[in-house]
Amino acid sequence: MKKQISIDPVTRLEGHGKISLFLDDEGNVERAFLQVPDFRGFEKFCEGRAAEEMPTLTQKICGVCPTAHHTASAKALDDLFKVEPPRAARKIRELLYNTFMFEDHLLHFYFLGGPDFIVGLDAPKDKRNIFGVRDTLGVDVARKVIEIRKKARELNAMISGSPLYPVCCLPGGISKALKEEERICIKELSADFVSFAEYTLKVFDNVFLKNKEYFDLMMSDIYHHRTYYMGLVDDKNKVNFYDGKIRVVGPDGKEAIKFTAKNYLKYMQERVETWSFMKILYLKNIGWKGFVDGVGSGIYRVGPLARLNASEGMATPLAQIEYTKMFNVLGGKPVHYTLAYHWARLIEVLYAAEKIQELANDPELTKPKVRNIPDNIKGEGIGVCEAPRGILLHHYQTDRKAILQKVNLLVATQNNAAALQMSIEKAARSVIKGGNISDSLLNMVEIAFRAYDPCFACATHIISK
Repeated sequence: MKKQISIDPVTRLEGHGKISLFLDDEGNVERAFLQVPDFRGFEKFCEGRAAEEMPTLTQKICGVCPTAHHTASAKALDDLFKVEPPRAARKIRELLYNTFMFEDHLLHFYFLGGPDFIVGLDAPKDKRNIFGVRDTLGVDVARKVIEIRKKARELNAMISGSPLYPVCCLPGGISKALKEEERICIKELSADFVSFAEYTLKVFDNVFLKNKEYFDLMMSDIYHHRTYYMGLVDDKNKVNFYDGKIRVVGPDGKEAIKFTAKNYLKYMQERVETWSFMKILYLKNIGWKGFVDGVGSGIYRVGPLARLNASEGMATPLAQIEYTKMFNVLGGKPVHYTLAYHWARLIEVLYAAEKIQELANDPELTKPKVRNIPDNIKGEGIGVCEAPRGILLHHYQTDRKAILQKVNLLVATQNNAAALQMSIEKAARSVIKGGNISDSLLNMVEIAFRAYDPCFACATHIISK
């Protein structure tokens, strides 16, 4: 191989990573690798600690998605101590979680993945950021983005005790009930959230769907992979961020597997590659066939597009309208176009805002009983939720005193790791030809992974098989 090109560091994501491109003698891409150099042995140094520490410990893995780890950990403790939270506590947890998803998805669209398209793929790289978004959409829009995210953070603080790192979830419930005046405040905020979610979808429509260049790019083979898709669904197979069964559909859109989090070891398998600290997940019953897609490959995807593909609809009315529109425009289910993650993410923004509004109108939200005190322990607990980037599982094994003996964290970006590798390699081979390399072409490679909104900080743990 004649030449190596490095994109180091890759930008506008959580964590640190680089892309290494190896060119052949003709200047075409022979191999491309998405490398994650961070090693964060979180699973190992949790061993020996009291299980009750985990909701506040594991959220320090990432400063962007701490609420996801806090929630998955609390649910694992519910299972470990064999205790079910009261209905009010469950609803408050779900309210907190949807507020987090709403805010986090907006972060990606306006700060991370969206600037490529809002500002322009060929724009100078120092403009493809929130400041370029401000200059393109206007100062008032930028102020509104900051204001709406600030309100969401304040709502999280009201519920959880902190705008960033929640401290409210406990085994069997939460630490404090909501007051009626707080519920009324949330109800008022939720209307603003729904309105801004609808506005953001209009921005996407104007910037992306009405731009033939971008639309054709989304529908091109460059960013197309026929994989399996995995997501949490409720009892009606509708998208649910907080709880449900894990549903997997095949490249044809038909249900392939459906299982509870407690049975994940039957269906999900981890592996390692020598060139990255990020472990890779694949479907155990199909097996590892390498970095190839199709029905015979065990590679699957998670996250916004995968959730919509794996479901049979949204559980709120406005989001359901947008869900139907997306699949109609993109040719039916499932959608295999990676850049459609951006559209699916904004549909989920609207869904989260509607769920906040729905929960804020529920009088049961302010019931005083918010915790059932555990009085038992079974030695093993598994919790699941949908992180913004996809399925997140926490699995704890303890001794009889609830001291952790083994910890396994399966994070969203690990689920997408194989697809991420395929996506950057296919994009690189498609756009870099004859040694012609420019910043805009390298950015075409980067947008292949930005669509997934990966979190490399979360995805790097122990490296043994």
